[in-house]
Amino acid sequence: MQNVECRMNSLGDWCRAGEFFFQCYNPRVRIYFSGAIAGGRDNLFIYQHIVARLKSLGHRVPTEHVADPNVLAEERAIPPRAVYERDIAWLNESDALIADVSTPSLGVGYEIAYALQRSVPTLCVYREGLFVSKMITGDPSPHLTVATYRDTDELNKHIDHFLTHKAIHE
Repeated sequence: MQNVECRMNSLGDWCRAGEFFFQCYNPRVRIYFSGAIAGGRDNLFIYQHIVARLKSLGHRVPTEHVADPNVLAEERAIPPRAVYERDIAWLNESDALIADVSTPSLGVGYEIAYALQRSVPTLCVYREGLFVSKMITGDPSPHLTVATYRDTDELNKHIDHFLTHKAIHE
């Protein structure tokens, strides 16, 4: 039996077995990360942690700018319609959505509802002990997972479980 070597390049994931090359299955997905921007930046550390975690696992995060401390200044320079069109395009291209809903945000709620309408696997996480809208916690969608976390270790477990059981296999 030959060893199979897989590598990722700009064209996608390719595997080699001896002299034969073929495109191979890669469970990495494009994940839309959603977190409050205008609503408050109290959870910036958590946003940075989530984005770094997803990227370290090899996933693509088109919205990694949400975890940038300077995102408010950067977003002010972009017209509202351009932000809307950009974000909707990213949502349409995404395989899953992960949102931190610890800070109430109209934009985050809009993105979650849009993803669920498209049957996109969605994980909403929030810090234990906080009150979160029952429109999130009470939604019976089979595509929605809601979880609380106490610390980043528990948050990682929720993310890993979601990616393994929902985002990659749905």
